[in-house]
Amino acid sequence: MDEQLTFEFAERPTIKGFPELRWTGKRPYRSTQYYPAQLRERYGEEKDGWINKIFWGDNLQVMSHMLKEYRGKIDLIYIDPPFDSKADYKKKIEIKGVGKAETDSTSFEEKQYGDIWTNDEYLQFMYERIILLRELMSSSGNIFVHCDWHKSSYLRIICDEVFGNNNFVNEIIWKRKGGSSNPSKQLDVATDTILWYRKTELAIFNAQFSKDSPETQQYIEERFNNVDENGRRFMKSPIVSPNYRENLIYEYKGYTPPANGWSISRELMEKWDADGKLYFPERGNRIYRKIFLDEYPGQPVSNIWTDIFVINPMALERLDYPTQKPEALLERIIKMASNEDSLVFDCFMGSGTTQAVAMKLGRRFIGADINLGAIQTTTKRLINVADELNGQLQHEERYTGFEVYNVNNYDFFRNPIEAKNLVIEALEIQPFVQGNVWDGELDGRMVKIMPVNRIATKADLEELKANLPYKIYEKRKEENPRQPVELITIVCMGHEPDLKASLEQSLSEYKVDVQIVDILRDKSELQLKREAEAEVVHEGNKLVIRSFYPMNLMQKLSLQKEYVKDWKQLVESIMIDWNYDGVVMQPTVTDVPDKKEFVAGLYDIPDDAGTIKVKITDLLSESLEVEV
Repeated sequence: MDEQLTFEFAERPTIKGFPELRWTGKRPYRSTQYYPAQLRERYGEEKDGWINKIFWGDNLQVMSHMLKEYRGKIDLIYIDPPFDSKADYKKKIEIKGVGKAETDSTSFEEKQYGDIWTNDEYLQFMYERIILLRELMSSSGNIFVHCDWHKSSYLRIICDEVFGNNNFVNEIIWKRKGGSSNPSKQLDVATDTILWYRKTELAIFNAQFSKDSPETQQYIEERFNNVDENGRRFMKSPIVSPNYRENLIYEYKGYTPPANGWSISRELMEKWDADGKLYFPERGNRIYRKIFLDEYPGQPVSNIWTDIFVINPMALERLDYPTQKPEALLERIIKMASNEDSLVFDCFMGSGTTQAVAMKLGRRFIGADINLGAIQTTTKRLINVADELNGQLQHEERYTGFEVYNVNNYDFFRNPIEAKNLVIEALEIQPFVQGNVWDGELDGRMVKIMPVNRIATKADLEELKANLPYKIYEKRKEENPRQPVELITIVCMGHEPDLKASLEQSLSEYKVDVQIVDILRDKSELQLKREAEAEVVHEGNKLVIRSFYPMNLMQKLSLQKEYVKDWKQLVESIMIDWNYDGVVMQPTVTDVPDKKEFVAGLYDIPDDAGTIKVKITDLLSESLEVEV
């Protein structure tokens, strides 16, 4: 019955005097359907009835799934969404242990995700997701939208519409680098923008301080210019009441009070004196408080952040994932806008920085991403963070357990061109030349393949509708008014529930026959990629992996089986569940080596082992799962 659930959103009234953004094809987003999720893997245990969650899938579907349980419960949201930067982001894939990879047979660049949009498509994409994020936020919730100059002005107006302009908190400017590229026709861009909104006035806020900004360092040099008898640097701070306080007018150790009195009581004065926190000048009649540099938290953080730097190439946290953000950035945001045990969410998860920092800071978290590489990268990262935290015997217990779910199945392809070709081949579509409004023909029907690795939306139909041959349709309608002017097949990976009706309605002037082919639902048996091969065997009380051939990876590397010197060079991680229950994999062996190290490939089988399941993940983040 859950599959039939729908969630409706209240329409926000237009605010007089404040603009709303309009774009071609803007559609109200007032409801969504429930999408079920499947639990795939579990790492670690629950704590206080909670285990963290990672979702693999289109975040529109993920959030629609989450509404059933988490509507109004998320305390902090950070997103680093597409910027519409007009760039494709790639990751270099290199065989381990070969030194500097220079040839086609040992390295290549694999596209992780694209950031190329039409303006209207991008705005509708973000609009719908920001609405869902608002629905998930608690009354004390905050949201931080990370963007840059490309679309920050548009996103601000959308957020004003969704959250209300009165719930705008700050525009944060992060100076992420120094100006160095020296462009010829414009100034170098050295900053990102983070838009901070709240759900209500009850939003969490914890003031943060910094010693590391250039401004604070200058302040320290100018003010902390005194040294006490113990060698501690301090600055003098007046103890003067700004307003007249008769009860604070008293003499202390021969020093007469200021005209308005001291700013503290005699009792506190005596305590500070006993603690060595008072400065008594030889001349004058004013007592000062000593503020020691080693106890100084820094200046309150402003909306300009100059003290957090991008990840340098040698940093331990660097994962070579495109657009990875530094942990220090997320640490400040999470500390500032959440409390311990708060629930943190990031639906453009990437390398899992938000989740890793949330785990370290004792927050509960949920993450989501459509990119399989992001899921695998985050999983490995969280395993290492959990091991580190759990290995600190005196460290307080954290929320280190997490589960991995999928909402739909997107384990087919990443490259859109490659994806389209695979679909055409798998469905035996007769392809048309590039540039045609249709991608091909199948059984007398015109075929349009929607964008892959996400659900098809009504916005995706706009380009199709704009390029249809309406003059030909007019002629066909005249000649055969009772016959469809076109037989149309839409191929997609999931879709909005009213996609077919929407297309037919918009073409109601003509008679069209629309068919939807959902390859996740209707063609689940299709094989859209070459499966990996492996030999995994028992040898006494040992589990031995003798060989592993990830066919997609090897094809991209231009390698044949006989040319792979050591299969371990192609592997990022191995997970083993010694007692697989047939449903959820719960690995107790997590062999996740550093970037340049190899997996073991040989493992001791415990005495109580039952059905063994092995998951081998290659350098492309594609996995082979084998039961032994």
